[in-house]
Amino acid sequence: MSSADYRPRFGRDIRIKPDAKPRPERSLRACARPDCPNEGTHRAPKSRDHLGEYLWLCLDHARAHNESWDFFSGMSETEIEAFRIGAVTGHRPTWPLGKRGAGDRHQPGPEEYMDAYGVFADVAEKPGPRAPQRVLTKLQLQSLEMLDLDATATLHQIKARYKELVKRFHPDANGGDRGAEERLKQVIKAYGVLRAAGLT
Repeated sequence: MSSADYRPRFGRDIRIKPDAKPRPERSLRACARPDCPNEGTHRAPKSRDHLGEYLWLCLDHARAHNESWDFFSGMSETEIEAFRIGAVTGHRPTWPLGKRGAGDRHQPGPEEYMDAYGVFADVAEKPGPRAPQRVLTKLQLQSLEMLDLDATATLHQIKARYKELVKRFHPDANGGDRGAEERLKQVIKAYGVLRAAGLT
C-alpha cells in the first residue's frame, strides 16, 4: 500500500486535544465601602483586636485605609511601651537560661532585653585583649640590647631611644671622640636591623 492510499483512522492515528475545562468565573467581591461600585481586590484588617478578620477594599479605598490606620490609637504610653518590648520576642513569654521551672518563668523587663545574658555586664572588669607576642631573632634581641631596651619595647620607645642615642654619641657633641663615633655606628646599625624587621 502506497502512502498516497493510506488514510488515517480517526481516534487511533489522529489525536485530538480534549476541550479545556471551562474556568470557573471568578466571584467578584464588592468593595466594603458603601456606594463604591469597584471590586474589593485588597484586604485590610478590621481592627487591632481582630487582625485575622479583613475588609476587602478597592485600591483607592485600601490606600485611604492604610493612610488613616493607626495601630496604637487609644493606647496609653505604658501600653505602647509594653507592646514594643513584647514585639522583640514576638509576644511570647521568655525566661532566663537555666531557669526552666514554671515558678521561675517571667516576662523580662526592658533592662533585661538590653543584655539578657550578662554578656556585657563585666566589660570594665575583664582584661583587654593581649598584645600579640613578638618572636625576635638573636640579632634583633642584640640590636634592642644595643639601644638599652628589652624585648617588650614599643615602636615609640625604640624611635625615642634611637634619637636620644644619636644626639648623645654624635661627633659634634663629643668633640670628635673616636669612641663616641664608634658607638654611634653601632646604634645606627642596630636601628637599621630593627627597621628592616618592621619593629620601627
